[in-house]
Amino acid sequence: MSTRNESFLIGLIGDGITESLTPPMHEREADHHGVRYLYRPVDLTVINRPGSDVGELLRAGRDLGFNGFNITHPCKQIVLEHLDEVDPQAAAIEAVNTVLIRDDKFIGYNTDCSGFTAGFRAGLPGVNLERVVQFGSGGAGSAVAEALLTVGVQRLDLVDVDVARAAQRAAALAGRYPGAVVETVSPEQAPELVKGASGVVNATPVGMHHHPGTPFDTALLNAQQWVADVVYLPLATELVTAAKSLGCQVLDGGHMAVGQAVDAFRLFTDLEPDRQRMRDHFLSLTGQAPVASEQQAGAAL
Repeated sequence: MSTRNESFLIGLIGDGITESLTPPMHEREADHHGVRYLYRPVDLTVINRPGSDVGELLRAGRDLGFNGFNITHPCKQIVLEHLDEVDPQAAAIEAVNTVLIRDDKFIGYNTDCSGFTAGFRAGLPGVNLERVVQFGSGGAGSAVAEALLTVGVQRLDLVDVDVARAAQRAAALAGRYPGAVVETVSPEQAPELVKGASGVVNATPVGMHHHPGTPFDTALLNAQQWVADVVYLPLATELVTAAKSLGCQVLDGGHMAVGQAVDAFRLFTDLEPDRQRMRDHFLSLTGQAPVASEQQAGAAL
């Protein structure tokens, strides 16, 4: 169990993550617990390293005294081969976003899945789960697909430019969730499915500051559908903005961002984070003030 005299050195490895809000969320929460906590981004773009160097960076971090790392695009699946132990759920998802360093060993977890699940239940309670179309089946997409089936989605169509990757993920999910239907869809087939879906999820990097745009034509949406995005920089992605303008119920990427940070903070420190406080801090970092409905949703995260 952590003590007030203990300090933590944490890192984030990924591409284009210098402006990530995860480090300040962790550091602010640590301040409330009275512990010293330094969280630094290791941006692959800045240091001119490929994602395949994630193992080398982990080992360097271990040697320098880091307590752990969060892992993001494009390393969530690559990192698996460099770990000594993997949590069963992360192993099933085949993606890791949190690595603890304990006794010189690397132990992998996936808090993207638990974070999206909590955010979905808080932000989209009671929505129609009959048929969902998800764009992206990579590291984040694998976690989100798992979360969607966990909350009760009856049919999940996975759309990915890498059809083989999507097919492999669909087969694995179908084996673990026999009560649901999981199918692979090519980008060319997606438009008709989007029009008939109960909900649509973006689990690709499309919409980020350095990947602008939308993963599909938002004119296909209608007000009876719900839309979820995993991108939070910017929070008001083109997809989120368009969906709101059409009257859709919308879950922005901030819910997953806060949820994964809450669960990772607990793993790193053995301290119990305050979910509402971290949600409020996230909103302040994005220039928003939490309103009553946000406070209620945050409390349920």
